[in-house]
Amino acid sequence: QVQPVESGGGLVQAGGSLRLSCTASGRTFSTYTMGWFRQAPGKEREFVAAISWRSGSTAYADSVKGRFTISRDNSKNTVYLQMNSLKPEDTAVYTCAARRYSATPSSEREYDYWGQGTQVTVSS
Repeated sequence: QVQPVESGGGLVQAGGSLRLSCTASGRTFSTYTMGWFRQAPGKEREFVAAISWRSGSTAYADSVKGRFTISRDNSKNTVYLQMNSLKPEDTAVYTCAARRYSATPSSEREYDYWGQGTQVTVSS
């Protein structure tokens, strides 16, 4: 099992950048695919990005492609979400999730372990 814990959220102006981190406990972190999801007020949670443990392959939502980058450092049990060119519509609670299999699905039902989330607010 792993227990994800997010950090790095905050308030940023439109056009700015933030880097979120998700550190997961557990000795088998390197065998978990990690994903980021977000939920804006009044909206359903949506997929943002994921990175496979096996191949390192990544997947992104269309709305963040070219602006966000997901990466991982298995030696630190940490996955990162670098967010550039932020827009007010990126404002949401960002949550890290983990799954045991190597695919990078966008459905939250495919993920087994979830963090508590970190708030990202982008002002216009």
